[in-house]
Amino acid sequence: MAMDEKGLGQRLQAARRAAGLTQQALTEKANISYSTLAKIERGAIKSPSIFTIQNLIVALGGSLDELLGIGNAAAPDTTSVSTSKNGIKFVYFDVNGCLIHFFQRAFTSLARDTGAAVDDIERVYWKYNAEVCRGQMTIEDFNAKLSEVVGGHEVDWQAYYLDSVEPIPGMAEGVRWAAEHYRVGLLTNVMPDFLPALFARGLLPDVQYDVIIDSSEVGAIKPEKRIFEIAAERAGASGSEILFIDDDTPNIMAADRLGWHVISCDEYEPEDTVLRIKEVLELTT
Repeated sequence: MAMDEKGLGQRLQAARRAAGLTQQALTEKANISYSTLAKIERGAIKSPSIFTIQNLIVALGGSLDELLGIGNAAAPDTTSVSTSKNGIKFVYFDVNGCLIHFFQRAFTSLARDTGAAVDDIERVYWKYNAEVCRGQMTIEDFNAKLSEVVGGHEVDWQAYYLDSVEPIPGMAEGVRWAAEHYRVGLLTNVMPDFLPALFARGLLPDVQYDVIIDSSEVGAIKPEKRIFEIAAERAGASGSEILFIDDDTPNIMAADRLGWHVISCDEYEPEDTVLRIKEVLELTT
């Protein structure tokens, strides 16, 4: 029996939301990787193994027919969402510089541990960062590039990254407030498997994210138009129905050109950022 891979991904995402599970929570229940789940939901994996399908069915408490769209099983209703006075129904948050303080001190730590020049480390990092965040270069290959510049020392960039970031005080409250009233998601440039690691360490707000756009999974990075198109499609919303919070001006301008509502996040004044989010997301009466 042939699978409708796009329909499968949509039904899986709807079933996950109906069960109140984040992507990370479902991967843990189903004992599959975050990468596999994300690819199935977007239709990139055309024919998941029967082992994977069975694990998802057990984790979601559904049936094979429902997941594959056989018969008349109705999809969960996801149309009942709040709308702000200016028409917003979905809110996307950036991660680095918005929900967590950025990771520049990781450069200093790596330089201190290896004796390498910090500017050489940064040069290599920024040379390859976009490729890794698009999923065009593996983190293993990236670590090898860093290893070369630090004199052959073994490098685990994810470990340095995780040890250097911390939640921005106050932003979690803003995310939780938004999630109480609207559908919310993450839209971030990130290296492969870094998001699950951030969730595992409790570094990101623990809410029900309806959509997570991981650049390394979708093969595009901000401010490229394609990643915003993917994000709008997955949110099931038009540009005028989306609010995007980010700390990077080119990313904000790219979203604005597509008709999105935008807010600039100031990681050093999070209270002001949250206040502006609440003002923009004023609910209809």
